[in-house]
Amino acid sequence: MAYAVPLFAFEVRSVIELVLLVFCLVTEGVALVHALTQRSDAFGAIGTLPKGGWIAILAVCMVLTLPGFGFGVLGIFGLVGIAAALIYLLDVRVGLRDLNDGRGSW
Repeated sequence: MAYAVPLFAFEVRSVIELVLLVFCLVTEGVALVHALTQRSDAFGAIGTLPKGGWIAILAVCMVLTLPGFGFGVLGIFGLVGIAAALIYLLDVRVGLRDLNDGRGSW
């Protein structure tokens, strides 16, 4: 029986999916830890969801990205999860940093 793809193609796909999974979980974890360490009144000051809302969104998205429990990084929930984490990191985190005059370790 002849294969249309080289025999190592599935191994390459597995490695790529593993790299994407690690990247997504690290990004979602950083966003979740950052949200946990911020003051809750700062979220209202920049006009975004409350702190509890962001923590819930990021935690649920992180759980749904896990391959054993959720649908993996290439599923719809994994893509929504990385989008939520990137929105938090690129928009909300910047607003929180600007609220503190650019000070802070993050």
